Amino acid sequence: MLADFKILGSSSSGNCAFLQTEQTLILIDAGFSAKRIAAMLKVYDKKVEKIDAVFVTHEHNDHSEGIRGLARFTGLPIFANRDTADAVQSKLKKRPNWQIFETGTAFNFRDIEICSFSLPHDAYDPVGYTFHWGAEDDLIYPRQSLAWVTDLGYVPTHVQEHMREVQTLVIEANYDEALLEKDTKRPWATKQRIRGRHGHLSNDAALKAINSLNGSSTLREIYLAHLSPDCNTVEKVKNTFSSLHGTNNLIVNIIDPASST
Repeated sequence: MLADFKILGSSSSGNCAFLQTEQTLILIDAGFSAKRIAAMLKVYDKKVEKIDAVFVTHEHNDHSEGIRGLARFTGLPIFANRDTADAVQSKLKKRPNWQIFETGTAFNFRDIEICSFSLPHDAYDPVGYTFHWGAEDDLIYPRQSLAWVTDLGYVPTHVQEHMREVQTLVIEANYDEALLEKDTKRPWATKQRIRGRHGHLSNDAALKAINSLNGSSTLREIYLAHLSPDCNTVEKVKNTFSSLHGTNNLIVNIIDPASST
């Protein structure tokens, strides 16, 4: 369905994906070291030197760690809003080629149309993205779209609308309620932060958000990402989302957090 899209890894250990269209190769988040990202890309016959841009959602290390190493490519555009860029830059010695946008705005990069939108998460100014590319009447490169929606405590109406307008959705299913409650590694305050309106989506909350679209969307494929290695399992996610399999020919993919460690 997509020109070429792969999630290289997605969990609390790191988040990064690539999207390649007819003219452009981009990264969505860079939550691993640049060396690790290069190795991950090589598996798919992609070269880190050929990346055209990076789009960062927020400053947390599991989404931005690779910016340090990628900054050696001095011409590589790193797209982020001002608060995110400032927070990441404060941890760097070199200054990447920041391309600053205002949250909520839409803009173009080469053959991709990008729209940024705010997400409720405990970061300075976290965003999600939609990406659109291709042409309506082109049989070889038809119109295609992707939304990246991770790291949010709940799904506001404006985020629902962005989810509704794409063919492919990446959304987090971060934790299972019962496993989080039983977890002994996290203190009560951390559990409350995760459950809060600026924390993460549980499996049930992610399913509810998808079901709230009521089938009135162009959605064809879903990637369930950012699973907690401690407070979720692929099996738990599979069971929670079993009702979606085969619904309107919807394809459901689950990103195993073990692939990110």
